[in-house]
Amino acid sequence: MTGVHCFICVTCGVQFAPTTAPPEHCPICEDERQYVGWSGQQWTTLDALREEHRNEVRDDLGLVGMATKPSFAIGQRALLVRAPHGNVLWDCITLIDDATVKEVRNLGGIRAIAISHPHYYSSVVEWSRAFDAPVLLHAADRRWVMRSDPSIEFWSGATKALWDGMTLIRAGGHFEGGTVMHWPGGADGRGALLTGDILQVAQDRRWVSFMYSYPNYIPLPRAEIDRIAAAVEPFEFDRIYGAWWDRNVISDAKNAVRQSAERYKRALGH
Repeated sequence: MTGVHCFICVTCGVQFAPTTAPPEHCPICEDERQYVGWSGQQWTTLDALREEHRNEVRDDLGLVGMATKPSFAIGQRALLVRAPHGNVLWDCITLIDDATVKEVRNLGGIRAIAISHPHYYSSVVEWSRAFDAPVLLHAADRRWVMRSDPSIEFWSGATKALWDGMTLIRAGGHFEGGTVMHWPGGADGRGALLTGDILQVAQDRRWVSFMYSYPNYIPLPRAEIDRIAAAVEPFEFDRIYGAWWDRNVISDAKNAVRQSAERYKRALGH
């Protein structure tokens, strides 16, 4: 790879600032919440990724989901929330190509991009530039931004109001600035939360869970569980959209959060 590239970490999928050679380290993967791949630190570029991957764009329980095939890095899917006064891209994926841009533009484009936590920062600057959309990140996670750009807007505090009643909520937990989004129009007007893996939808999709590190199995303390549950309690929601295809709590999601928080704390014991 000669010339200047925005190198991409193969393990987490996060794109770095332009350099002539790959960075020596990925701070996101070297953090104890993530890991360096078993074959050591490896890098790629968007051009290389486009040669062997494409994005699948399809419905996921009433939202437009986008994920890369074959799966790349963490393998999450992004969600496009279509709203009367502008669409929000929730979370992000690394691959962006002409076909994906065309499909999203046909769906009304993107007014803003909001991301749950640093593991999904991916190539968010590329997405921002393609749609002339600001990137909304919580200021508590500023240090994890590997490619700075004027499009990135840091917000602070407990919540950030968007439009059409949508709200970003700082829940914490997995990361200090861990964010979820409340979409009042979701679930046919009963409300929905988009949570990434801040509230992780479990294999038994009647439940969610909470972790400091998923790959390294590090739990969160009781105080953090209470903080997350308290952050979302004021909002009405019947559905939760998680971080991967079909990883959704279809109904009664608010009770699922309450019961899951209590179950988690019981498992921690005293």
